[in-house]
Amino acid sequence: MPSATMRPQVRLSRVTPSYCRVVLDNPPLNLMGPEFVPQIRDIVTALETDDRVKVVVFESAVDDFFLNHSDFLASFEDLTSLPQGPTGLEAWPDVLVRLTRAPFVSIALIRGRATGNGSELSLACDMSFASREKAIFSHFEVGVGVVPGGGPMARLPRLMGRARALEVLLGADDIRGADAEIFGYVNRALPDAELDNFVDALATRIASFDAWAIANTKRLVNEASLPPDVEIRAGWDACMASIKRPAAQERIKALLEQGLQEPGDSENRLGFFVGQLNLEGEH
Repeated sequence: MPSATMRPQVRLSRVTPSYCRVVLDNPPLNLMGPEFVPQIRDIVTALETDDRVKVVVFESAVDDFFLNHSDFLASFEDLTSLPQGPTGLEAWPDVLVRLTRAPFVSIALIRGRATGNGSELSLACDMSFASREKAIFSHFEVGVGVVPGGGPMARLPRLMGRARALEVLLGADDIRGADAEIFGYVNRALPDAELDNFVDALATRIASFDAWAIANTKRLVNEASLPPDVEIRAGWDACMASIKRPAAQERIKALLEQGLQEPGDSENRLGFFVGQLNLEGEH
């Protein structure tokens, strides 16, 4: 767990012995930096080894942001130097794959932006429910010359089909909660006023069922539907290589100069600003 000197960006709370909540809390924008990954990794490890846990809900404490993109101002080496996890994958994709394979049920409650890493976390959860009015999904990476790294190329086509997955990934635009439901991106998009009660009722219901039946049903669904780890690894390797490209660095720099990673319009309308990048000299 996080040390006493580091402000926790991820918190674990227990509603009942079998029902937990993981709260993402790195204000003001819920960026994912190198401190976030070991914190969520430690929490996933604690949940995996607790045989009482049947259901875990992931939610945000930060207004307007479920989980955001990576922190481009942080040290890149601090992330890439994190040790590989038990799956043999690098730290972030390892957390996502372990979450998907865990014997408990994971539910993403999405209010605000699920951008890049946030979308990847949602896709790794067993179910996801979004605020119709306030949820926004974004895989903006291609718009800045980067390949997404946390598995969306492997997961999205299995959820929504090839063409819609390419629209999400190559369009690099914001997708509102209602459209996410139509695409099959999420289980349901609910009116914001109903979202919390719906997720809590579903989690409480599942938590009342038999742990063995839950774990084995999920295991068999996983065998029929999950991408192999080699697909997740290929996406991560492509992401790491793409970030270092001059074209990507130039585009990221241009967005930072327009206010990316600061509260305001660039983060709130990221899809729009990505679509306005037209740098001279690119082909």
